[in-house]
Amino acid sequence: MTLAFLEFFLGTAVSLVASWILVTRLERVGERIGLSEALLGILAAFAADAPEITASVTALSHHQRSIGAGVVIGSNVFNLAALLGLGALVSGFIVLHRKVVLLGGVVATLVALSCLATVTGTFSDVTGLVIAGIVFTAYVTVLSARGQRLKRLKLPERWCEWLSVAIEEEELELAEMVRSRRARTSDFVAAALALVVVVLASVTMERSASTLGHHFHVADAIVGAIVLAGVTSLPNAVAAIHLASKGRGAAALSTALNSNSLNVIAGLMIPGVFIGLARFSVPGSLTTWWYVGLTLVTLVLAFLSRGLRRWQGGLIVVGYLAFVVALLSVA
Repeated sequence: MTLAFLEFFLGTAVSLVASWILVTRLERVGERIGLSEALLGILAAFAADAPEITASVTALSHHQRSIGAGVVIGSNVFNLAALLGLGALVSGFIVLHRKVVLLGGVVATLVALSCLATVTGTFSDVTGLVIAGIVFTAYVTVLSARGQRLKRLKLPERWCEWLSVAIEEEELELAEMVRSRRARTSDFVAAALALVVVVLASVTMERSASTLGHHFHVADAIVGAIVLAGVTSLPNAVAAIHLASKGRGAAALSTALNSNSLNVIAGLMIPGVFIGLARFSVPGSLTTWWYVGLTLVTLVLAFLSRGLRRWQGGLIVVGYLAFVVALLSVA
């Protein structure tokens, strides 16, 4: 067991460092190919999600479906508490534009509901993936089609005007976070190597955590939704708390919501179509319902207050702690 502990902590440390390198290098690559701030933000969120996605796919491929689903969905619950709840506690108040909350919130909510319907068996794996994929693809398309290109989507004029303002407000916040120097050849190489290291470290982390869980008779739902979910989400949490403390509220919100949507699609639904997902377990259903509920609570609070105050951030963190207690009681 000593070796398993060592592998887990070493895998966690290496994964976190490699994830940071991957994010920074991919931002430079995105800058080189001319991505907008919003798309760079999505690319950065995807890179930071590499540990969760890899750990989930590894667990699913080894038929440990409770762990695989738990890593992704548990990470999403953790993200809301650590990225936005702790961010508001640290900064005192995260200022948010209502249009940014609505734009990102509608997408995040629809993806979360698709996840819930898929995990509970209301949707098939394919149907859930198609719906979530369409929603997120439409979001990325809108972010890509700024200015005159937005009008080419043939949307009503009022919609185009509203979306233009929402995208502009979001990108003003994201500019400081994602803008970096243009990539050199070394950045492409570093990104590729970092990705390989993240995958290998995350596989090691998942396998050692599973071994330790079975040895100490810890339920798979706890291993996935609490232990692995927490450690794999740390890169996003650190970045978002930093952004919130600097007053970059929309950037913190975008990081949290995009990270959660990408987790569901890339870490759960795509592999689920080929491997299959665990359904109808009480811990799994509880985790998914909590993810949807905490998402809605966070978005409503953010919209009504045009941001998140310290007490609201505390409420979100308490919501996560209540989730941990509830999951421990049923797992």
